Amino acid sequence: MKKLILIIGVSLFCFTSCKNGKKERVITEDYKFFNLAVDGWKSKKINQYINDINYTATEVPLQYYILKDTQDFETEAVDSIFKLHENERVLEVEFHHNEEKDLLQKEFTNLEYDKAVEYMAFKIQNDFKVITSTNDTIICSGVLFERNFKVAPFKRALLYFGNINPNEEIQLVYNDQLFGSGLMKFNFKAKPLKL
Repeated sequence: MKKLILIIGVSLFCFTSCKNGKKERVITEDYKFFNLAVDGWKSKKINQYINDINYTATEVPLQYYILKDTQDFETEAVDSIFKLHENERVLEVEFHHNEEKDLLQKEFTNLEYDKAVEYMAFKIQNDFKVITSTNDTIICSGVLFERNFKVAPFKRALLYFGNINPNEEIQLVYNDQLFGSGLMKFNFKAKPLKL
């Protein structure tokens, strides 16, 4: 009888220890997501100021968009989705006039307003490329122009790049055809943000 009680006691201890270990890991992983959400998901912003326009480029970790899409703090689900897309990068680019003027007006773009919006939504991706630390050139595979309908004083586009080794440093190269400011380079010296 004593052996049976001892075996049951050891089994319960082992089961409880294993269960608590997994719970602590989940709490720790969820805490990392919470900290990033509170502290900010974005890497360092890189600014260039040319012709009264502040150009800002920021790298955003993929986990941010995965969580935003799934509305789920399940660490394992986020990790498995991230592993499928770990060779992709998302860069956020903002254009802001120092007097908060609407940059898509004809005085800045030499285009009618609707044509300037169309350019931001579709053609601007041709103005961007990424140079990796191994000197590979990656073209922009997609762009999302965030329309704010003149509520915010800036214009923002999300740029998508694929086939980039997750451990490589990158340089964003922008050949500004819309505002005519020429060639700009944004060096992301740190490796991509990871959890």
